[in-house]
Amino acid sequence: MASLVTKGSGLVNKLLAEAKPQLNIFMKYAKVELTPPTPGDIPAIRQGIGRLITGARTGAWKKLTVREAWLNTLVAMEVGFWFYIGECIGKRHLVGYDV
Repeated sequence: MASLVTKGSGLVNKLLAEAKPQLNIFMKYAKVELTPPTPGDIPAIRQGIGRLITGARTGAWKKLTVREAWLNTLVAMEVGFWFYIGECIGKRHLVGYDV
């Protein structure tokens, strides 16, 4: 039993040593990308929404390349998935609401 514990602790130490560089990279990007918007970001957000509405009215979305359209689709899917993940976290269940 003692040898199993020493092998297990050695494996855990090796796993932590291997994962540390990737975790540092993740944390570097998470601090920038996963922060809520600041009051200074609000004008840029308004401009982006305005450009989106103007583009929808003028039909600018018809002039997108396939790559741009695909990337926009992926971003929209990511936002939707994060919304549903947040809903599951908030209600603490995977199953829907009790109606």
